[in-house]
Amino acid sequence: MADPSFLIDITLDDAGLPPPTAETEQERRVAIYDLLEDNQFTLTIDDAPKGPYKLVLGIVERRLVFRITTKDDKPASEFHLSLSPMRQVIRDYFDICESYFNAVTSLPPAQIEAIDMGRRGIHNEGASQLQERLDGKIAVDDMTARRLFTLICVLQFKG
Repeated sequence: MADPSFLIDITLDDAGLPPPTAETEQERRVAIYDLLEDNQFTLTIDDAPKGPYKLVLGIVERRLVFRITTKDDKPASEFHLSLSPMRQVIRDYFDICESYFNAVTSLPPAQIEAIDMGRRGIHNEGASQLQERLDGKIAVDDMTARRLFTLICVLQFKG
């Protein structure tokens, strides 16, 4: 029998946030598509219902909110995480992404590649921090953590 520990639906609750730019909306769509194609997402809390799961990810009062239901929309878990421990890596990720997008239009390929390597490194760092913050609540693989980190950054984008 296949492992039911995965996401089948992801919604971003962006109520009260500025409307996304076209680039931010594209990042959002790609991250959600990639997540739904391949993810590992296991609730590790006591008495957690089995997946597959639906996830609503949002920001409420500067806290990251995970609202998880079963495929039948029955509540599975909800928890809030402070974003404070991740603020610096999110800021660094925004800064290097801006550098990357500026570089693409004006720098030679070798410099673009160097900036992109740095961007991937910061993205990996953010994903790793997210996995640590989720420990004891949700277990995710590295690629799922990377894509969730992207969605968290999208929710943090101020326009």
